[in-house]
Amino acid sequence: MPGEDLSAIARRLAVLRGDERELVREIESAATAGDELALSRLRKRHAQIREQIAWLEDKLIPDLDA
Repeated sequence: MPGEDLSAIARRLAVLRGDERELVREIESAATAGDELALSRLRKRHAQIREQIAWLEDKLIPDLDA
């Protein structure tokens, strides 16, 4: 992977991690408020962000077979 691809992935990871932190705050707020519908939607979005983060982190690991 060229260096700029790795830096783009790192920038995207930083954005997603920030989004995740904000989402955790929103989940805590919805749980406190007892809003089950919002809580369900937020948890689904949180799972999607976690998957994206894991996928991008895997992209940063060099392929040892190559």
